[in-house]
Amino acid sequence: MARSGAGVTALPVAVALLAVVATVAVHAAAGDGGGKMASHGERDALPQGANVEVSSGPPAPAPAGGSAGQFRGQARLPRFAAPRRYELHLRPDLVACTFSGSVAIAVAVSAPTRFLVFNAADLSVDRASIRFQALAPTEVVFFKEDDVVVLGFAKQLPLGEGVLKMDFNGTLNDQMRGFYRSKYQYKGKARNMAVTQFEPVDARRCFPCWDEPAFKAKFKLTLEVPSELVALSNMPVANTIVAGPIKTVRYQESPLMSTYLVAIVIGLFEYVEGVTSKGTRIRVYTQVGKSSQGKFALDVGVKSLDLYKDYFGTPYPLPKLDMVAIPDFAAGAMENYGLVTFREVALLFDDKSSSASSKQDVAITVAHELAHQWFGNLVTMEWWTHLWLNEGFATWVSHLAVDSFFPQWNIWTQFLDSTTNALKLDSLEESHPIEVEIHHASEVNQIFDAITYDKGASLIRMLQSYLGADRFQKALASYIKKYAYSNAKTEDLWAVLEKETGEPVKDLMSTWTKQKGYPVINAKLEGINMELDQAQFLLDGSSGPGMWIVPITSSCGAYDSPKFLLKLKCDKLVIASQCGDRKKGGNFWTKLNINGTGFYRVKYDDELAAALQNALETKKLSLMDKIGIVDDSHALSMARQQTLASLLRLLYCYCGEADFSVLSHVNSVTTSIAKISVDATPGLAGDIKQLLIKILLSPAEKLGWDPKNGESHLDVMLRPLLLIALVQLGHGKTINEGVRRFNIFIHDHNTSLLPPDTRKAAYLAVMQNVSSSNRSGYNALRKVYRESAEGEERLHVLGILSSCRDKGIVLESLNLIFTSEVRNQDAYIAISGVQIEAREIAWNWLKENWERISKTFSASSLVGVFVKAIVPLFSSNEKAEEISKFFATRTTPGFERTLKESLEIVRINARWVEGIKSEPGLAQTVRELLGKP
Repeated sequence: MARSGAGVTALPVAVALLAVVATVAVHAAAGDGGGKMASHGERDALPQGANVEVSSGPPAPAPAGGSAGQFRGQARLPRFAAPRRYELHLRPDLVACTFSGSVAIAVAVSAPTRFLVFNAADLSVDRASIRFQALAPTEVVFFKEDDVVVLGFAKQLPLGEGVLKMDFNGTLNDQMRGFYRSKYQYKGKARNMAVTQFEPVDARRCFPCWDEPAFKAKFKLTLEVPSELVALSNMPVANTIVAGPIKTVRYQESPLMSTYLVAIVIGLFEYVEGVTSKGTRIRVYTQVGKSSQGKFALDVGVKSLDLYKDYFGTPYPLPKLDMVAIPDFAAGAMENYGLVTFREVALLFDDKSSSASSKQDVAITVAHELAHQWFGNLVTMEWWTHLWLNEGFATWVSHLAVDSFFPQWNIWTQFLDSTTNALKLDSLEESHPIEVEIHHASEVNQIFDAITYDKGASLIRMLQSYLGADRFQKALASYIKKYAYSNAKTEDLWAVLEKETGEPVKDLMSTWTKQKGYPVINAKLEGINMELDQAQFLLDGSSGPGMWIVPITSSCGAYDSPKFLLKLKCDKLVIASQCGDRKKGGNFWTKLNINGTGFYRVKYDDELAAALQNALETKKLSLMDKIGIVDDSHALSMARQQTLASLLRLLYCYCGEADFSVLSHVNSVTTSIAKISVDATPGLAGDIKQLLIKILLSPAEKLGWDPKNGESHLDVMLRPLLLIALVQLGHGKTINEGVRRFNIFIHDHNTSLLPPDTRKAAYLAVMQNVSSSNRSGYNALRKVYRESAEGEERLHVLGILSSCRDKGIVLESLNLIFTSEVRNQDAYIAISGVQIEAREIAWNWLKENWERISKTFSASSLVGVFVKAIVPLFSSNEKAEEISKFFATRTTPGFERTLKESLEIVRINARWVEGIKSEPGLAQTVRELLGKP
């Protein structure tokens, strides 16, 4: 699954917004401690359900007798009965937004029992219809908090395979999970489409099932739908029977797959089509009139399937692949087997109206989801603890694919954005291991985060670098072949890699996946040796207990030292003579963690740091090493292991930089410094901003506002990055030019003065002059938002409307999320633009509207994003305490982890502020750097 930031240039490819499990009322009489069905005449309805409690504990023993209550509160479903095949028949009503259905499940009973235990939620099941073979259950018990149904029979069930049948009905909900409705316009009228989103635990909201990844089965679907609509599922259509306004569509039987990968999409669509080298048909489905915008994704899709079949040594296993753009979609995309669903902005690209960054996001997202067809769908994690096997690998291999298709994008250098995201989150005490125990279904959504995706991908890159690309690829192909159509744990992957390469993979990697965090390597010169000492790095300045086996790489230009594993807390590295002369005036330098392939930070002693800064100034470092140095220095400054003054001196060395990826990281650091200086040194904040402008201004002026013929993709992306940064830092000339171009644009949307790539910078410039008494620019932006047909442009506007200091304007912009103007899936974008100067306004708004927000967005896990967008803007322990008290009685498992992480960031900021306040030479450093020619 791609996280919701994918394809949305207002945010980095970051957070995951998936469906979470909401608690809803049920009509159940107490019985056995757990909800026996109340009678409703001839039809006993299994009522709507709520939270599933899950963990990776051992499965329950097979009970021959006992009561249904023994299954209450169990982490996972018992293993004494398992599904082998589902025949599922669904009849959705897209006007009434309901559906009815029936299911026949071939169930293999493997141990003596009189019970069948499975999942269902938000469904009414007709009790009279329930049969296992010819047996009717004598009791039907529903445990609401677990989403578990227990069928009790009068006697033990026969061993072997039998068929469980039942009828049910439900609602096409508006929560972007389970079987839900999405709204779209056709010929000026609003219509509903029906869509599924089952990952992680929401197939149970569409049909009764064994809703865990390890219960793989075959699926044969039948849909009854309006005749004029397109009806898609995982497999190709076997036959269609049209009977007037309704058609019955039967699909071919699927191979073995997990329930979370089952998919259905029903609506009005058109498509573009392509074929792989092996004859697999690929289609991109869009709303009517938009199919031309699917051509780029189609091209990437065809190339991806061809590349992956060779890389993994296994052909794509299904006869077709469809990719569909959905108007309402909580995540960025979802890898359903053979029917991949996307947000529109994550799949559609238009040469005339889309930005270069959007093109790149679409390519990465498509490559990510199609990688899942192997890593995730063909070979599936055994339990959510091993989610990173899906998401970490898909993130890593999508970069490998896009680098193959578009080498000019320098995508592996950009990959360091992912590593930086993971390093930041993993330096919190509230982080979690990659292999994280899941104790409740509502916790699953919280681990679709930078640890699972970005740390996972970074560790795979580190391992590939250590093992070598060829050996790594061959071992992966063996793993795919061994576990095809089955499930695997992390240990299974390590075992195959170890067998194929002869390297101690399990010992090495277990130190990285089973404990949270990572080390900082302290490097100190002692004679001809470099002493290395590892300690867990935490942004709060403390040192945790973690110890790792660390692949150490070092370089001094063209010479790379041999690799070695740092297995102890301390060790020594012999410095090669090729690294230069240490005597005064010599050219000595050395760099650890070449190209950032290792998931750790480095802190150099003063001599090594000075030599490395000299190497940076004399352009001896690779792009990736330039990024690593500035990112490490920023983190060390935040942790008060380095001064802000030393960080500013290092940043000043990047004044002449022209590379997109390097300047992207420099910009992230300057943004962080600009924000913290508001609280730490308010009297000096203006001068610090001027210094940061000075660092970024030269490359911005070289690029200018206007695109140039023949310029690179990366320069096209760099231009808006720098312009937006200068606007945010208050650079008057850039702001005025942005406003000038916008005023021309609103009268002529086709003007060459404001192409798609630079529009956001101009929109942001306009917002700098907006106030309640000067609304003209704001009103013009709202008009662009309402009238634009382009999803990306609408999101650009939405993301900056709250970027203002005026209380009235900020509140008006935030309140848009409660109107029909903003789809629920986009609410996080509307709050992402809040500036630090408006944080109190936003926090008070969040408190006043919390009940409404939690009610509206709790089902889609967006609640955590509201917390993450607003809480970390603060930097005082007093505010952390206030926020903590507010949420003391309002926290749910769905965002508890996010809240703890956000509060920890506030406290880290507070500590950083105190450190900066006590720096005696900071003002002198700022003046000195400002005074340089």
